[in-house]
Amino acid sequence: MTNALKKTVRWIALGTLSCLVLTGCTWIALTPGGEKTQVLSPGEVSSCKQMGETRSAVQASLWIVNRNSVKVKGELEALARNEAAVLGGDTVVPTSEVVAGKQTFAVYRCLK
Repeated sequence: MTNALKKTVRWIALGTLSCLVLTGCTWIALTPGGEKTQVLSPGEVSSCKQMGETRSAVQASLWIVNRNSVKVKGELEALARNEAAVLGGDTVVPTSEVVAGKQTFAVYRCLK
């Protein structure tokens, strides 16, 4: 294989990988209700009423490429905040670590 052909193959592979990564990344929008919710720690909800629990899941990797962990965490929180609003809550607290793009949250009503 010539050097020119090797370079072409590398650029095609890089371009294909870039397309996979870019098209696989999603952006979770907060609903109007989700925008009114907050993410707190367990110590900050002692005077709140627990309303339930929700589980969020997003794509954590694309084929062999792992997505940015901060982006995954943000998307999980956005999904949880949206669901909290549906459940009548205004606060979510993570109750598990992020594992394979999944996380569990407790839903609370803290604001009067």
